[in-house]
Amino acid sequence: MIGLTGGLIGGLTALPGRLHAAPSHGVSMYGDLKYPPDFTHFAYAYPDASKGGTLKTAARGTFDSLNPFALRGISAGVGSTFDTLTVQSLDEPFSEYGLIARTIDIAPDNSSVTFTLRRQARFHDGSPVTAADVAFTFDTLKTKGHPMYRIYYAEVEAAEVIDDHTVRFSFSNTRNRELPLILGQLPVLSKAFFETRDFTATTLEPLLGSGPYKVASADPGRSLVLERVKDYWARDLPVNVGRHNFDRQVVDYYRDDEVSVEAFKAGQYDLRLENSARRWATAYNMPEVESGKLQLAVIPHRISVGMQGLVMNTRRPKFQDPALRRAMQYVFDFEWSNKTLFYGAYTRTDSYFENSSMASSGVPEGAELALLEPFRDQLPEALFTEPYAVPRTDGSGSNREGLKAAYEILQDAGYEVRNGKLYAPDAKEPLRIEFLIDDAATERIVMPITRSLGRLGIDANVRMVDAAQYENRLQTFDYDIITEVWAQSQSPGNEQREYWGSDAADRPGSRNYAGIKNPVVDALIQKIIDARDRSSLVTAVKALDRVLLWGDYVIPNFHLPAFRLVYWNKFGRPQVLPDYGIDLDTWWVDQALARKYNLGR
Repeated sequence: MIGLTGGLIGGLTALPGRLHAAPSHGVSMYGDLKYPPDFTHFAYAYPDASKGGTLKTAARGTFDSLNPFALRGISAGVGSTFDTLTVQSLDEPFSEYGLIARTIDIAPDNSSVTFTLRRQARFHDGSPVTAADVAFTFDTLKTKGHPMYRIYYAEVEAAEVIDDHTVRFSFSNTRNRELPLILGQLPVLSKAFFETRDFTATTLEPLLGSGPYKVASADPGRSLVLERVKDYWARDLPVNVGRHNFDRQVVDYYRDDEVSVEAFKAGQYDLRLENSARRWATAYNMPEVESGKLQLAVIPHRISVGMQGLVMNTRRPKFQDPALRRAMQYVFDFEWSNKTLFYGAYTRTDSYFENSSMASSGVPEGAELALLEPFRDQLPEALFTEPYAVPRTDGSGSNREGLKAAYEILQDAGYEVRNGKLYAPDAKEPLRIEFLIDDAATERIVMPITRSLGRLGIDANVRMVDAAQYENRLQTFDYDIITEVWAQSQSPGNEQREYWGSDAADRPGSRNYAGIKNPVVDALIQKIIDARDRSSLVTAVKALDRVLLWGDYVIPNFHLPAFRLVYWNKFGRPQVLPDYGIDLDTWWVDQALARKYNLGR
């Protein structure tokens, strides 16, 4: 399960087909809740954290809308201006606790979930949050919102207002144990606010929210400023104690990562999550690190890192050929790239559910084999007889064996070289491939690949565009190959339809970037959604992982099971760190540190 807005001893025992036995303060996918009804705060939050000061971060690209729920436009990051029915804890694999919802009541047969709302819940204009607002939000997102909501809520039949503070959602699929938690992530919008506004429009008017922050100013292409709501209705709830400590959160926008890094080093903003091994190794060799003014922190986590890779668009006829997709696996010399470009920082990714117990390995056996057996005639025979393995090289940079293997695959499939150019069977034009990118860091990865493709006779080039154009081309699937990341949770579910499902393949704005239309994939996604227990879920996820890998839709890249943070040393942060994320809302400005290092507020 992936949250829609964003950005983790209740005495509850899981029974077949149900998540708990009575209305509760929380709900868990796996049965038990870590925090009892009378808990005071999350363990990874510091209840005595001081309030005040500013957190200033950076983003790449731009925005032209403050509406994150519609397909049109590029939205700014305004998720913290909207409260949800529940809050996910970050120190449990998958549990949620009431925010707007005071209690959650799941029907014994899992046919519905009923949320009872807190009577004190308020929007920023002081108006109450009601069940009618919840039902309006659900109906509007499903009919007018970003198309992903239609898939995400596909098995939710209706939202029924029971009274002003009670709303019930009914399900068409009683086997989908994830639906109550999915609905817990529903951001609640004001019905009255949208009575005079077009929900589908791009807008720079802040939408009315009920969250801990509200938009103070928005300057597209430059900055977004959020300010803490001083009379925030939920500030004293256990899920919020010790959180939302900054008076202001400022996001500066940069067109280029390298410019952003230099601005950070000049003190223009406070903190960045560093995703470049090169920059991590070389960019911060500064006196301020030695003095303690600048902090570099590597924070391990237990998050499933999912898949990052070069995605081949199978909507393009050339990539509908599985032989070409298989040959493409051999052109990425990871071992050389890791040594030469990445300072040996990374591990090669070989699963769509990397860094988790759900990653497939070996050959299918037992329950997984039984699940895949009915599809044997629709799958490569090698899937049943060989462990999947990404091609390896000697790291010398020549990749002779890899390119030889790629050429043999293509030759066996009827490709031929004429005058130094590779032609597909019966093609009149040579094979051409374009890599669409929007940053220089990706260019360093793909340029060696284009040179390898050139050695095979393939005319390969890199097209760099700005962030807005890149986003538009992603939404309309106008590319040959892109680099993309699919994050995964500890409990995959309905979002898998959005990632790989046939219904999402031709829907603009979906995350099925590869254009996968595979009935076996669809069937396995349904098995994941319908899983009755953790064991059957893991089995179905492993089977899906294996089918996706053998489909060669993506050239897997690499991963690091940790966060790399670099920040100016003016922050306090809790000693207890959650396993499943970083909650910057639990940090605060330490005034003594700020004064010591002359870092301001």
